[in-house]
Amino acid sequence: MKDLDWNNLGFSYIKTDYRFIAHWKDGKWDEGKLTTDNMLHIHEGSTEIHYGQQCFEGLKAYRCKDGSINLFRPDQNAKRMQHTSDRLLMPRVPTELFIRACKEVVKANQEWLGPYGSGATLYLRPFLFGTGENIGVKTAPEFIFSVFCCPVGAYFKGGLAPSNFITTDYDRAAPMGTGGVKVGGNYAASLLPHELAAEASTPERKFADAIYLDPKTHTKIEEVGAANFFGITKDNKFITPASESILPSITKYSLLYIAKERLGMEAIEGDVYIDQLNQFAEAGACGTAAVISPIERIDDLENGKSYVISKDGKPGPVCEKLYNKLRGIQYGDEPDTHGWVTIVE
Repeated sequence: MKDLDWNNLGFSYIKTDYRFIAHWKDGKWDEGKLTTDNMLHIHEGSTEIHYGQQCFEGLKAYRCKDGSINLFRPDQNAKRMQHTSDRLLMPRVPTELFIRACKEVVKANQEWLGPYGSGATLYLRPFLFGTGENIGVKTAPEFIFSVFCCPVGAYFKGGLAPSNFITTDYDRAAPMGTGGVKVGGNYAASLLPHELAAEASTPERKFADAIYLDPKTHTKIEEVGAANFFGITKDNKFITPASESILPSITKYSLLYIAKERLGMEAIEGDVYIDQLNQFAEAGACGTAAVISPIERIDDLENGKSYVISKDGKPGPVCEKLYNKLRGIQYGDEPDTHGWVTIVE
């Protein structure tokens, strides 16, 4: 195991030993292979550069108490990448190739995965993009699929400490656009709203990110920065927004299932109106990177209102239960009755 400060890792790029790369050409994928080269060499006419024909995924590997390593629902990441590929006219990466690449990368870099109990995980970044000789606005003649990994700590340094968010006038995605797929352009467009949210912070209140409202009416919550939103109502319902513009978070759907099947809650995907946030006793942002980040307060700029959800600066009891159940499954401490865990052997 590498000599790192496992308990205090951030969320940043750290070069590890191996990454996986495969090429699509003449209508088929090659076998792919591990490589030590972390530099990509592509044609200057690549559609990825000029037209944004690319997508990516994010998932983690977890060190269990017995030293074994788990991947959490990689088949769902493969499925989501396939959905994105269809939207951008890219060849699908077969699920078998996707999972094999992730397992090979984890196995080859297992010294970069911290010990059980440290909070450190190995973050995997599978990505797919168009390359090859091209200049016209059309799908690329060749594609590259690759997976690299980095040891990471918590995405939000406060862990389960609640964060503040502020709404933005900017739209994350257009109706019937690419909001429901994981393309880099969505994240490039989020950089300015994120910066403006940070600039709106005061000595008394720091904003972690911007909350995006639906682009048609600006009345309903869609996403929280790069994460999905969920709320726990005062009558104990789990509610998360429903929209074609929202990226379908694997973490969110896992939490929906856990809330319903393990905690006995009513789990709902539906409209979450910004002016009805007082219905929630708890709320959070969720995703692979952050897992769960409880929400303390949301400031609605457009209507000049503030909604305080967590009044004591602590995560609510349901957020804690959801977090512990999900993490327990990921680390092998809770029974995996759903077939969510893939063991790296």
